[in-house]
Amino acid sequence: MMHERTGPTQEQMQLMAEQVVAALPEEFRAQMGEIVLRVEDFATPEQLHSVELSDKWELTGLYEGEALPDRSIWESHRMPARIWLFRQPLIAEWRETGVRMDDLVRHVVIHEAGHHFGFSDDDMHALEDDAD
Repeated sequence: MMHERTGPTQEQMQLMAEQVVAALPEEFRAQMGEIVLRVEDFATPEQLHSVELSDKWELTGLYEGEALPDRSIWESHRMPARIWLFRQPLIAEWRETGVRMDDLVRHVVIHEAGHHFGFSDDDMHALEDDAD
């Protein structure tokens, strides 16, 4: 499925990301129904700027949308939230660390989904540290 030198295609990584969401407990999946998963090779300059990064190799994933705790019932015409995975930085991390690609994709999808539920990066790092 994956060639050692090139890593997964966009389509293969998209399927991995969809499998991560499908494996989540129902109570989380039900609240993620509208999220769009997208795989691109790199973040756009605007996406990098939004998280105060300048190096396109530093960003493996991004959540774009309004977190559930911040939503109002009075807003009905919002764009669906998006979880972006950036293929080339993930492949670089995979090559550098030796971590399985499906584990990297799972980590990024769950991390970005955490933003959907209102967790900050600091919150999620603390939860990850407690789990280790």
